[in-house]
Amino acid sequence: MLLYDTLKDWLGNEWAWLISQAVSILLLIVVLLVMIAYILLADRKIWAAVQLRRGPNVVGAFGLLQSFADLFKFALKEAVIPAGANKVVFLLAPMITVTLALGAWAVVPMADGWVIADINVGILYIFAVSSLGVYGIIMGGWASNSKYPFLGALRSAAQMVSYEVSIGFVLITVLLWAGSLNLSEIVHQQALHGWNVFSILFPMFIIFFISALAETNRPPFDLPEAESELVAGYQVEYSSTPYLLFMLGEYVNIVLMCAMTTILFLGGWLPPLNIEIFNAVPGIVWFVIKVWIVFFMFAMVKAIVPRYRYDQLMRLGWKVFLPISLLWVVLVAGYLVSTGNFPVVGAS
Repeated sequence: MLLYDTLKDWLGNEWAWLISQAVSILLLIVVLLVMIAYILLADRKIWAAVQLRRGPNVVGAFGLLQSFADLFKFALKEAVIPAGANKVVFLLAPMITVTLALGAWAVVPMADGWVIADINVGILYIFAVSSLGVYGIIMGGWASNSKYPFLGALRSAAQMVSYEVSIGFVLITVLLWAGSLNLSEIVHQQALHGWNVFSILFPMFIIFFISALAETNRPPFDLPEAESELVAGYQVEYSSTPYLLFMLGEYVNIVLMCAMTTILFLGGWLPPLNIEIFNAVPGIVWFVIKVWIVFFMFAMVKAIVPRYRYDQLMRLGWKVFLPISLLWVVLVAGYLVSTGNFPVVGAS
């Protein structure tokens, strides 16, 4: 907004808006990619610590440059495409995956006013974009012209579609409670009434967290990439930069789910306590801290929980989470109607 106000007197509203948006998008992508580099390192370090080993510790001080070394390794390796693969679809699949993953961040508010597009249907936008991500995985599995990637892609598609249903009902409970589809307004409502995790929505926090693990193929729900059964799942024929794009898209989605957990249930950029010393800290700092805490929970689950069987995975999604989340939609709606305690949008 500051850049827009500076440029509009020189260039006019249209060019000032275009340049300010382009700069904001570029800055968001750069910061997000650097953050993902260290989140990937933290994931490996936490896993190593649980197993009583050191993890990456050679490249840079304490291994801090390991992710950048991996980036150069993947970027400089030769990309091998199977002879029988559909080359166009094969290369298009990882690009679609990473583009959709990055595109979902356009409506994520990281502080009050710190958002690329503060649209009134932010939840629907994220739900729609994340739902399209399954196409990149299916295209990659099919275009490889191999049985193992195709089976991994089918597993991933079934898993993602299954858990999107329960995530959808969780989002309905949150938007009923907040009275808005706007992500910034959901945080503002928590400033008035307290974080959603400390309300009737606490069971939805648990379901959303576990469903986010399944949605992003994180352990213990990493069945599409089960090495002992499918070698490496839908990515088995990929190497070099295309493989890097798949992994990048996966970790961008993981951080997105951490950010959504923070916004929907943990107060977004709000401080944990309404005291002067906490209020003096910028909102973006609280947002990043909460995202890292949620990711630490993701990493600990990966390190200590054994992998589910596929039938257990599907039973949990369809026979446990779906009925509970549907019931909670009815309970939240009934509570709001019976008490008349409807949220007043814009009251903040």
